[in-house]
Amino acid sequence: MRSKTGQILYAYWNEVRGDRLAPRRFEIEPSRIAPILSETFILERLDADTYRFRLAGTRIGEDFGFEFRGTNFLDGWMADDRITLIRHLQSLTVQGGVGELSFNARVPSGHQTFECMLLPLIHSSESIDRFLGSLSCISEATEATDRLVARRLKTCKVIWPDGNPHSQFLDERRQMPILPHVRNARIVRSDRRQFRVYDGGLKRSDTTDH
Repeated sequence: MRSKTGQILYAYWNEVRGDRLAPRRFEIEPSRIAPILSETFILERLDADTYRFRLAGTRIGEDFGFEFRGTNFLDGWMADDRITLIRHLQSLTVQGGVGELSFNARVPSGHQTFECMLLPLIHSSESIDRFLGSLSCISEATEATDRLVARRLKTCKVIWPDGNPHSQFLDERRQMPILPHVRNARIVRSDRRQFRVYDGGLKRSDTTDH
């Protein structure tokens, strides 16, 4: 994390999280992160293609020249970057990791580099359906008249707060049933694990070549 905002937000989120997969939305107290609120936001996950800004700090709107609230986080990216981000957000939603992105935004005089943090939250269900985030410029500031456009992803990382995927995710994955929907597959159980075994090798012929 290069931005001070990202570092502060991550430390606060991790403190509230404790040893859980993610904290709950109502546990986040804006007063605890007042100095960085202008660069923070909250996303609501509606489906795999829609992560709507419910809140966005004033500095974010000033940097990009428009109001983010109500827009989709996945809009405004190049097509291949959008695909990458859809997969990245889906992974964070399931596994509970923290997303760290960096991207360039073009301006008439060149481009600016930004860091974006995505920290999972749980709101209305028992699964991740919100993200607390930050968006900070980590290069030289532009003139106020230079509207930032054409975002281009540079890096896309996952941070595991506990060093590995959370135990809750690993437990759920182990308990997930495996359906024998492939004709030539066999289900093998060992202790608490299940494996799907596919028959391999060459099929033996009923005839012998002379």
